[in-house]
Amino acid sequence: MSSYEWLIGTRYLRSTHRRGFVSFVALMSVCGLMLGVATLIVVLSVMNGFERELRSRILAVTSHATLMGLSGTLTDWQSLQQRVQQQPGVQAVVPYIESQAMLANGQRMAGAEVRGVLPEEESHATGLAQHVIAGSLSDLKEGAYAIILGSALAHEINARVGDSVVLIAPAGTATPTGVVPRMRRFHVAGLFQSGMYEFDRGLALVHLADAARLLRMGEGVTGLRLALDDPLRAPTTVRRIALALGGPGYYVSDWTQDHANFFRSIEITKSMMFVILLMLVAVAAFNIVATLVMIVKEKQTDIAIVRTLGAGPVNVLLTFAVQGVLIGLAGTLLGAALGTVLADNLQGLVAGLEHLLGTQFLDARVYYMSDLPAYVEGVDVLRVCGVAFILCVLATLYPAWRASRTTPAEALRHE
Repeated sequence: MSSYEWLIGTRYLRSTHRRGFVSFVALMSVCGLMLGVATLIVVLSVMNGFERELRSRILAVTSHATLMGLSGTLTDWQSLQQRVQQQPGVQAVVPYIESQAMLANGQRMAGAEVRGVLPEEESHATGLAQHVIAGSLSDLKEGAYAIILGSALAHEINARVGDSVVLIAPAGTATPTGVVPRMRRFHVAGLFQSGMYEFDRGLALVHLADAARLLRMGEGVTGLRLALDDPLRAPTTVRRIALALGGPGYYVSDWTQDHANFFRSIEITKSMMFVILLMLVAVAAFNIVATLVMIVKEKQTDIAIVRTLGAGPVNVLLTFAVQGVLIGLAGTLLGAALGTVLADNLQGLVAGLEHLLGTQFLDARVYYMSDLPAYVEGVDVLRVCGVAFILCVLATLYPAWRASRTTPAEALRHE
């Protein structure tokens, strides 16, 4: 590309002829493309932030993997715990007992998952101890029949620290008058708030021995919960551990399997949003066609003069291609910058808008979190910018080709 093609192409974009209408249309094309790219980056960043926040909150309150017996109970779990602890990649191994139950406080009742834990070991396996907002895990003592409720669960049954709640186990005891459910009164020793509504509403913690006594588990436990060095490799690590243990076989699970639907829905939504919002970028990109067609129409005489001076069709095509490429490049870069800035400050902007309108956009009972996180990934920005720029280049080809087909004699006939 010679210098005069660049010079003429950029001069046409700055043209003030006819009150600068061509420059105004080019500016609107840049603005439209900028808004389309910025919108797409912000939406993808919100999906990334939602996925990262969901993953971090899940890993903060749940185990990375679980190891259970095929019969549903592990009897000789102490020796098994020591063997698992010696496996590479394992940070901590703790036993647990888990069962569905009903919690009653006066006239209020709610179903929840009751988990029996060893308080002194639980803090090493999960970060749930850091989310206790009233009391502590050490308040769960054997024989004290204390319970720590999730904040939303406590609100559901109107229970506070110091109150007594009745825990009703699902399996009953046969009596001459029929099957009577096993019940035990627990006093609320604390509350935890993880930020995940699923756990805050559906989980209660008791001491392992109290849970075993209530559920008649004897010396057995439901399984072992594992904390791993690399949670992202939990599926392969827990299966490797189960194979290394041998024995009668074990049922293994991990956090990716337990919450697979969450992350699968996020990935599907992210892909669909990318395709849908890419149409906005395409519309903005193809506005360049109208802009360049107007410029070609207005500059017919100039094109004919340049052709008579020796410029070939390729030179004319490059002259107008420069304009489309510059519009696309400017809109893409400005959109990437605007989208990144908006995504980085999205939480503050949304909080201000919620305060201004007096409403809340995200309901924790539906979205599992009440804030709107955003995380900008460089791969997404490059992908959006690349696709937007390619669309702009494609939109440039037809008007530039039409300009290169201009015949000097026809253009100058009425001059």
